Amino acid sequence: MYSPEITQASNFVKGVDQAFLVILGISFLFLIGLTVVMIWFLYRYNRKRNPVATQIHGSTTLEIIWTVVPFLLTMVMFYYGWAGWKPMTKAPNDAMEITVYGRMWNFNYEYANGRRTDTLYLSKDQPVKLNLKAMDVLHSFYIPAFRVKQDMVPGEKDNFMWFEPQREGNYEIFCTEYCGLSHSYMYSTAKVMETAEFEKWMTDTTQLAAEVVAMEAPGAVGKKIMQNIGCFACHTLDGTKLVGPSFKGVWGHEATVITGGQKRTVSVDEEYIKKSIYDPNADVVDGYMKGLMVSYQGQLKDEDITEIIEYLKTVK
Repeated sequence: MYSPEITQASNFVKGVDQAFLVILGISFLFLIGLTVVMIWFLYRYNRKRNPVATQIHGSTTLEIIWTVVPFLLTMVMFYYGWAGWKPMTKAPNDAMEITVYGRMWNFNYEYANGRRTDTLYLSKDQPVKLNLKAMDVLHSFYIPAFRVKQDMVPGEKDNFMWFEPQREGNYEIFCTEYCGLSHSYMYSTAKVMETAEFEKWMTDTTQLAAEVVAMEAPGAVGKKIMQNIGCFACHTLDGTKLVGPSFKGVWGHEATVITGGQKRTVSVDEEYIKKSIYDPNADVVDGYMKGLMVSYQGQLKDEDITEIIEYLKTVK
């Protein structure tokens, strides 16, 4: 169900909704028209009323009508669809650019000042261009209230979407391309704020300072890094089995892994953690599938790995 507030959430709502209603209206026109004709034929030409079949010869006029009319209606649908889609293909030069990273199974966002979040913060009435990067498999970035959706293809260049948020509020973001076990949990939120509030959020040193203080807790920086790259979508902290082994008590633990088809026992130390992040399919923990995790080589620095290790040491 649409509400007035949601239907004007972005500049593309009107065009997309208009195309949808036109196509829906034409579809209902055919549905109702064909149903009425079928019922009339059943009544008029049943065996009781028409015991002897009547042979009808071709009609050029009728042939032209049922060829031209559907063609024109199809062109009407095409026009509204094209008119709604074409503006989405070129972003304004003054659009604010945000990089969206999608991986199994989360989205996170990087701003021009280097700030990364797991919520998409936006400025009302400010065009925004989202540069979409899939880090592992196919994903699809979808904000229903804004009427925008774009596939995220690994390795594809110039993969983007743009829009102009026009109402304050929180809006759901979904992945609409089946991307594995926890696909249905891959969602996020877009928060649209007034320009002044957004600028304050972007430059608020008090908030940044609070984040720094929070990061001073042992392992906090590493935990934040792992949240941003989606580690907890596949690994638990309570010992339960998920896509990958749990992080509970993993540090210093002796693990049985499959290396080159052979079982062996390794100690979970700095070298093992780093190798598991940069080359996750080299040593696969026994009982888990190979190929579900992709390398973070080039996405994480050695300093990030060090912070992650410090956090894993705290997970008892």
